[in-house]
Amino acid sequence: MSVPFYVSPEQITKDKADFARKGIARGRSVVVLQYADGILFVAENPSRALHKVSEIYDRIAFAAVGRYNEFENLRVAGVRLADMRGYSYDRRDVSSRSLANAYAQTLGAIFTETTKPYEVEITIAEVGLIAADDQLYRLTFDGSVADEHGFVAMGGSADAITAELREHWSESMDLAGALRVAVDALARHGAPGGGDGEPRALTPAQLEVAVLERSRPRRTFRRLASARLAELLGVEDTEEQAPAELQ
Repeated sequence: MSVPFYVSPEQITKDKADFARKGIARGRSVVVLQYADGILFVAENPSRALHKVSEIYDRIAFAAVGRYNEFENLRVAGVRLADMRGYSYDRRDVSSRSLANAYAQTLGAIFTETTKPYEVEITIAEVGLIAADDQLYRLTFDGSVADEHGFVAMGGSADAITAELREHWSESMDLAGALRVAVDALARHGAPGGGDGEPRALTPAQLEVAVLERSRPRRTFRRLASARLAELLGVEDTEEQAPAELQ
């Protein structure tokens, strides 16, 4: 009599986690960080049609790394949930915490109940009326949630980027200062598969940048165009853009 093939639950979980981590690490990095007047999102993304950073609701935005089709499904679901809650109750009842909890349940169910986990990592950010009320929630492929403070780095060499941000970031930075810190960290460590510490030249056309501006009355999300990025970084806006696969 043949013995049935058996794999322990611990081994299955470990294999799924390793698979998801490798997929996420192959992608280009995203940095989310607070600055004096709001929250800044910086992604290395040469595509102008496929976004890694998007608005979810009035004061809430979404950033992701990994497989585009998977995190796009999550983004759309979050927009629908926020719209339904705001319409059924009140716009003030839509919060980043409730969205993070919903995403955590969804990602956790996908990780445990399906053969292939989502190869994604996401951050939900909400800008408050004052800096102390800002909220950053980081969610991993298995549904784990972390309440972050100051900044978040995802994808690529996230640990190395985080270490550099920890050294140079300050909560009192203005937009230009925060942008330069984020771009410098991505240039040094954000290459797909991990950087070697040698800085690259990232042009405005290679970046996707958006902000949640604290001073805006309702919809605080705003994308920064290439010309504005060049002005903030003090470089020339060449508008060079090569087709590339989003990762």
